[in-house]
Amino acid sequence: MSKKRKVDVFTGGCPLCDETVKLVKELACPSCDVIVYDLRKEGMDKAKKYGVNSVPNVVVDGKILECCKRRKITAKDLKEAGIGIPL
Repeated sequence: MSKKRKVDVFTGGCPLCDETVKLVKELACPSCDVIVYDLRKEGMDKAKKYGVNSVPNVVVDGKILECCKRRKITAKDLKEAGIGIPL
């Protein structure tokens, strides 16, 4: 069984969230296991476990991306986290 990078995307249904989901999905490769949680419907317990307190938010392998703590998420941030790079 091959290892996968676990990518959790937390959203709230806003246009910025939709933009982030689109960007993550565009950059994801076969090594990325992307799961999107719309916190209006699901994933609140998981978000609390990670310490998510704003959306959009991306967690890679259990760690909130630094960019999610301070500013808008960019393709550069996602690539630096390994999204889109085969393992």
